[in-house]
Amino acid sequence: MTGPGAQNSAITPRRTLPENAQEASVVVHATSVCLETRAALITGPSGSGKSSLALQMMGLGAQLISDDQTLLRGTANGEIWLSSPETIKSMIEVRGIGLLRVDPAKGGILRLVVNLAEIETERFPERRHVPVLGNHVRCVHKTESPAFAASLVQYLKAGEVHDR
Repeated sequence: MTGPGAQNSAITPRRTLPENAQEASVVVHATSVCLETRAALITGPSGSGKSSLALQMMGLGAQLISDDQTLLRGTANGEIWLSSPETIKSMIEVRGIGLLRVDPAKGGILRLVVNLAEIETERFPERRHVPVLGNHVRCVHKTESPAFAASLVQYLKAGEVHDR
């Protein structure tokens, strides 16, 4: 999965994300977090660690937008706004504990897709993008690094260096 035309079927098992902005909003099987208004959409199959990664990122300053399902909505200026469906707002599921209350963010602008269905093995992987509501959004794969959650929070804080 590379390049602007790459597909990411791991975003939702029910259906893939719409590629065109004519479908203005969709609920996907994914967890989302943000730092201020910069948001990450965490994707992967059930049991892949979406909620666990979100909790780790929350411990480092990120705020939960939504757990397990996220509403994606195209905006008038071409960005993608992430928010929580009302039915699951203010909670996160933690395996072995149950549902925990959270003070969720109202939403955020999608800046990064984190695909937990794929493992990154390269030290400097090529940049990947996935189509989401007519936009090509940066996508990273899961790493086995203990600093993975911290690196994602830092990405939301400051972005990345494009030239290596």
